[in-house]
Amino acid sequence: MVLNATSQKQIVEPAVAIQREYYRATASQYEQMREAEAEASELALTVMTSMIGYLGAQSVLDVGAGTGSGLLLIKKTHPEVQVIGIEPSIHLRQQGYAKGLSPKELIDGDGSCLAFSDASFDLVCEFGALHHIPDPHRVVREMLRVARKAIFICDSNNFGQGSATMRFAKHILNFCKLWPLCDFIKTRGKGYTLSKGDGLAYSYSIFNEFADISSCCRRVHMLNTDRSGPNRYWSAPGVALLGIK
Repeated sequence: MVLNATSQKQIVEPAVAIQREYYRATASQYEQMREAEAEASELALTVMTSMIGYLGAQSVLDVGAGTGSGLLLIKKTHPEVQVIGIEPSIHLRQQGYAKGLSPKELIDGDGSCLAFSDASFDLVCEFGALHHIPDPHRVVREMLRVARKAIFICDSNNFGQGSATMRFAKHILNFCKLWPLCDFIKTRGKGYTLSKGDGLAYSYSIFNEFADISSCCRRVHMLNTDRSGPNRYWSAPGVALLGIK
C-alpha cells in the first residue's frame, strides 16, 4: 500500500508526538524497562566493540543512542575513539548526561537527515532504533552515506517473531507482497503498535535493508541476537548485521 505525502504526514506527526511523550514519561526507568532485551543488546555491543579494533576505527556514530549506554561502553573499551550519539529525545539525552556523557558526545539529531558530510565516521551503528522509525530505509541510507568503513545494525526481524504458524503466514504474505496491506489492516491504519515495554513500534525486519547494504558494502555479516534456527530470516526475532565497505 502506497500513501501520498499528505497521508504519510497525517500518520507520522501524531506518532512522533506519542513517541516523544512515551520517552518523557519513561526516561528515568528506560534501562530497567529494557532488561528483557539486555542479553541480546550486550551480545551485539560486545561484537561491535570487538570490530572497532578489527576495522581500525577511530570514530563511531551511534544513531538513536537513547541514554548513551553504547557510547559509554565504547568509551570504556576504546577510550582513544571519538564517539558521538544522536538522540532526538531531550529526556533520554538528559539521562545520558547524568551518566557522564557530554552535550558534545550525545546530541540532538534526526537519523533520516544526518547533519554530517559523506564518510564522516569510520563506523556508524544503531541498536534497536529502526523499528521505532516510520521510514527506517531512509535512516539506513543516511548511515551508509556518512560511514567510511562500516555500519553495524542490531534490530528486529518481524518475520522471525511469533509461533511457527504465525511466521509461516507472515512469510507467505510477504512473498505475495501483501504484508504491508495486512499490517495496515492489523494496526487499523496507524502502521504502528503501542506497548508498555517498547512504546511505539513498527513492524520491521532488518532483512529489508539487505539489498541497500550489500550494494554499498563489499562484505555483509549477520548474527542472530536471540534463540534461532539455522535460517535467521525464518526464525530469529532479532539480528545484528555488519556491513564492511
